[in-house]
Amino acid sequence: MPSDPVSPRFGANHVPSAGWFYSWLDYDGAAVRRDFADLAGLGLDHVRVFPVWPWIQPNRAIIRERAIADLLDTVDAAAEHGLAVAVDLIQGHLSSFDFLPSWVLTWHKTSIFEDPAVRDGLTAYVDTVARAVAEKPNVFAITLGNEVNNLWPDSATSSGTSMSWAQELLATVKKAAPDVLALHSVFDDAWYKADHPFHPVDVVDLGDLSTVHSWVFNGVSRVDGPLGPATLSHADYLVELAAATSLDPARPVWLQEIGVPGPDIPDELQAEFTRRTVELVLPNPALWGITWWSSHDIDRRLLDFPDREYDLGLFTVDHQRKPAAQALADVIADVRANAVQTAEATTLTAPVNLRTEPHRRPEVAPGSEFHLRWVAARTEGAVRIVLPD
Repeated sequence: MPSDPVSPRFGANHVPSAGWFYSWLDYDGAAVRRDFADLAGLGLDHVRVFPVWPWIQPNRAIIRERAIADLLDTVDAAAEHGLAVAVDLIQGHLSSFDFLPSWVLTWHKTSIFEDPAVRDGLTAYVDTVARAVAEKPNVFAITLGNEVNNLWPDSATSSGTSMSWAQELLATVKKAAPDVLALHSVFDDAWYKADHPFHPVDVVDLGDLSTVHSWVFNGVSRVDGPLGPATLSHADYLVELAAATSLDPARPVWLQEIGVPGPDIPDELQAEFTRRTVELVLPNPALWGITWWSSHDIDRRLLDFPDREYDLGLFTVDHQRKPAAQALADVIADVRANAVQTAEATTLTAPVNLRTEPHRRPEVAPGSEFHLRWVAARTEGAVRIVLPD
């Protein structure tokens, strides 16, 4: 029998419309409030925000109070528009650029994961910022950073080191902010690449819930095109992999990033992709919520971004609602009115135990035999993944 209806959370990853994340260097609270008014108008309930690590801690001994004050004003701006806030700490990686402080570069060049001095500096940074934002009642989550595994291989690490690094910083977050979710964020090489030093167990064992980022330019769009079943169901597939790999059957999975990257999803198909992808993943009982990447486009006067990064916003830089935004708003309105009914599902056993055989991850990657079997079954209804013993 179908289970009781549920109503997942909906949000957006805030990419400032004026000046991208460079805007932290010349903070404008009015511009932030205009962005958040756009998002609230879609019916979203939260935003994920990204202070930039080297601009808050430019020296290992300096944590800039003014930068933290700007972050706290952003949190207040969200509250004024009825939005809860998740704060990411270690940026780290944003829209294809990496931002690291000078004290881990040049003649200080070292691994942010392995170097004890860097880990000490990061602990101080994480503790200070987490304590500050935890004072705000609308902050519900703190993530260590945005896709921190993008910082490898420039920062050497191993599976044991990357896990201990995250464990230590998550413990720091929990001590500083015991009433908010403490989370760890990685992109999907952790699920699909044989030699990647961040493993599936990092996602499902560390932090208070699992986070996944679904980007169809990882190869899945080449399987069957922009509106093919593999492409449309990739978000649900990642949620399923995370749910199957967790030892806790009740552990939620946050679809923390998903978007409509061109040219994989052409402009004229982005609204349909949005609607159908979201509708496919919503009934998954593991789903905690969906947070769209991103809130606003990047101004094309800014140079050197990969072309797909410029147009991922739900809104243009001049605050015009785009077709994907309207499609998402329509789905949200329907969910708010009717909730989501989860359906009965069949099961499919993966060929590899992702907990114990991470070197075999390519066997579940997009286009693999197992993935294609799952996609074919998914066209007939919900499919739960189970791992072999």
